[in-house]
Amino acid sequence: MSIDRKKLVELVQRERSSHESRTTGSRGLYSEADNLFGRVPMTWMNKWSGGYPLYLHSARGNRIVDVDGNEYVDFSLGDTGAMAGHSPEPTVTAVHQRISVEGGITTMMPNADAQWVAAELTRRFGLPLWSFSLTATDANRWALRIARQVTGKDKVLAFSHCYHGAVDETLVRTGPEGSAILREGNVGPAVPISETTRVAEFNDLESVERALAHGDVAIVITEPALTNIGIVLPEQGFMSGLRELCTKYAALLLIDETHTISAGWGGCTKAWHLQPDILVIGKSIGGGIPSGAYGLTREVADAINAAEDSDLVDVGGVGGTLAGNVLSTAAMRATLGQVLTPAAFDHMIAMATLFREGVEKVLVRYGVPWSIAQLGARAEYRFVSPGPRTGSESAAAYDADIEEYLHLFMSNRGVLLTPFHNMALMCPTTSAADVELHTALFDAAVSELA
Repeated sequence: MSIDRKKLVELVQRERSSHESRTTGSRGLYSEADNLFGRVPMTWMNKWSGGYPLYLHSARGNRIVDVDGNEYVDFSLGDTGAMAGHSPEPTVTAVHQRISVEGGITTMMPNADAQWVAAELTRRFGLPLWSFSLTATDANRWALRIARQVTGKDKVLAFSHCYHGAVDETLVRTGPEGSAILREGNVGPAVPISETTRVAEFNDLESVERALAHGDVAIVITEPALTNIGIVLPEQGFMSGLRELCTKYAALLLIDETHTISAGWGGCTKAWHLQPDILVIGKSIGGGIPSGAYGLTREVADAINAAEDSDLVDVGGVGGTLAGNVLSTAAMRATLGQVLTPAAFDHMIAMATLFREGVEKVLVRYGVPWSIAQLGARAEYRFVSPGPRTGSESAAAYDADIEEYLHLFMSNRGVLLTPFHNMALMCPTTSAADVELHTALFDAAVSELA
């Protein structure tokens, strides 16, 4: 199937018009937000299709209601931050207990919840020692500092078009002859990216070894599957080969499970028997309350503790005043213990499988050369077939016009996808009827293009 671009433009205009007529309240609030930089609390909120974002009235489970009273089945789920569903009851109860009954949000003092959460993370991911942050971005930043201190090396190896939050060293893509160059649009880099980072292509162990052979890489940072550039799954043997190369060249391996925890109760690390030296997790584990953590092997912990010129307790640049506060640890304990359970993941993965199968049937029906990848409870379609095997290939498959059309077509009919890309995530309250609604809308949207 070839896309009629003229028709696509007309369809986008139609959907934009519908969006504007049904969301006048959101449009009005956006137009009045004169004191917000970019008119939104965070500038990335302008990624919503239609020229302005929807404004929130309420959210519960996998349902969102905007200020105009429109209700949506939410497959975005806060880009994984609400993977437990919006305001899950056990988390809300724990947070209320902490704030209203026990009192205290941030006191610079620990409580018993922190040890419970750390022990639970050890059960899930295997690493024995944990420290907390408020975001996965901060956890990644601090982990990279620890790795440089422990190894005495100064560079990070990251994969082209990877995503690890707003971490300077990872905003990279492959340039000429395998060089590391900045991803377009990076704001105010402190130094040229080549001074901090070497780059490789995901699923390409030869490119990894070329980068590591320089001998100056302290740590390789990666998701087990790329997610923020579309889902790029690892090929057979890639992750085990990556572990072997890190060991061979004395580089640490950091696995970022912030998005890939969708693979199951213990993320890809447990499902695929991965062996990271450091593991980072964030977003979903607090049920919507800002939370993050990084785990260390005993060997890494012993090495950083033995470094006489590091100061983890005071001025070492690792940690934050609000990190590990009693509100976030209470939320993590409730979310991990009572919401994101093995049974919940079984249901979520079943719903994502139904989602993927529905999309695949539509693509076959209309002969559309697109693809869809699934990672546990997460699925995403990409406008190319077969599916991309590297970050660079996935970036090349981006099509802004098709994406806007699909996103607006869905939201105008009560379904939300993640605004940054085409990701759909399932939560414990996602139902088969919700998935079937998406399948029917996807069929209708594609049929207009076909």
